[in-house]
Amino acid sequence: MFQLIGLVMVVVLIAGALAFTGSPALFSALPFELALIGGAGVGTLVIGNSPRVAGDALAGIPKAMRGAKWKREDYSDLLSGLNDLMSRARRGGMIAIEADIETPETSGLFTSRPRLLADRAATSLITDSLRLHALNPGGKSPVAAHLEDAVASAAQTRHRAVGALNSLADALPALGIVAAVLGIIKTMSQIDQSPDVLGPMIATALLGTFLGVFLAYGLVGPLAARFGQVVDEEMQYLETIKTVITAWHEGIAPATAVELARAGLPVHLRPSVEDIDGTQANVEPFPVRRRDRVA
Repeated sequence: MFQLIGLVMVVVLIAGALAFTGSPALFSALPFELALIGGAGVGTLVIGNSPRVAGDALAGIPKAMRGAKWKREDYSDLLSGLNDLMSRARRGGMIAIEADIETPETSGLFTSRPRLLADRAATSLITDSLRLHALNPGGKSPVAAHLEDAVASAAQTRHRAVGALNSLADALPALGIVAAVLGIIKTMSQIDQSPDVLGPMIATALLGTFLGVFLAYGLVGPLAARFGQVVDEEMQYLETIKTVITAWHEGIAPATAVELARAGLPVHLRPSVEDIDGTQANVEPFPVRRRDRVA
């Protein structure tokens, strides 16, 4: 909503200035110029990226408007779920959570958290790392390395889309110049006409430069910057999973591992201990002035 207000302000102010200073010829040429520059911009996005990255970049525009999808209650559900899984594994061994990590789509723990289950990256990060732990729970296993690599790979993939959108913003001024040159070529072919004819044609040609710069620095560039912020905010969710499971794998009690991750969250996303306890049942409670046993 906040970004929508800024978008409306920019569009209204620039459109108002154009209407106040422009001419009917500019507005008749506006749809063509927008289609030319916008279409060429999307074309450069497609040429320079894989279909997935290009699609993610375009999807980043509405995502930049909506903001990060993970809220405080999502972190509460995540931390309580991880505490549940690890506490059951601590009491009954990895066999106690085998069904949860092998078929999360039928697990009561995951199905009661539909937003977590719907995110394949987060669900796979949990199940794959716990599966690796189960293969060699008493010795060295690549759980920490797997978590580190998986989170880094997810961040790299998502930031490729941000980079593609930034590249589109960088290309728009040049595409605006291309549109202006095309307009000048058309004008030069009519050089024998009167100034009354040439004037609107030159103004229309310069409209391309105006639109390229406006789209780059007034719309696409800021949206790309906001998209990058959203990606970083959403990566915090995967970082939280990594922190909890890595700590538990290294021998820290489940409740302490969860508290370690909870304390590291930004204030606006950090659930209270009571919030997490309220979403748990039959699991180890959070530590309150006591020493946790080693998991």
